[in-house]
Amino acid sequence: MKKFLSVIAIIAVLYVAWTQLNGNSDSPKPPAPGSAVLTNAIRDHRSGVQVTGEGTVTRILSDDNDGSRHQRFILTLASGQTLLVAHNIDVAPRVPALQRGDYVTFNGVYEWNPRGGVIHWTHHDPDGQHPTGWLKHNGQTFR
Repeated sequence: MKKFLSVIAIIAVLYVAWTQLNGNSDSPKPPAPGSAVLTNAIRDHRSGVQVTGEGTVTRILSDDNDGSRHQRFILTLASGQTLLVAHNIDVAPRVPALQRGDYVTFNGVYEWNPRGGVIHWTHHDPDGQHPTGWLKHNGQTFR
């Protein structure tokens, strides 16, 4: 019985150490789940595709205040591809204190354009007709 409890204790210690290391690590992050869908949509010039991805903020743009207000910024993906993110701040909270160099994970709708594309619908749909998108930044989710 002591041997069994010792094995359980070792497993518990290893699990706690592993989760702390992986949760707080500055090592490169694995690709976001579903990022192959984004890669294919960009390659095939497809629009209206629900995608998940991640990138580094390379430029902060002014808000778009025509119609629904949108927080806008440019993300650069690991591939070097750039995307405009248009996050509706009339429906979802603004991502606060966003800066160049910040890492952002996203889920939304990709629309192809010659400049790389746009990610929008990064929020919930108040009418419940569209899948909920989101942005993740510094451990917080904005939808």
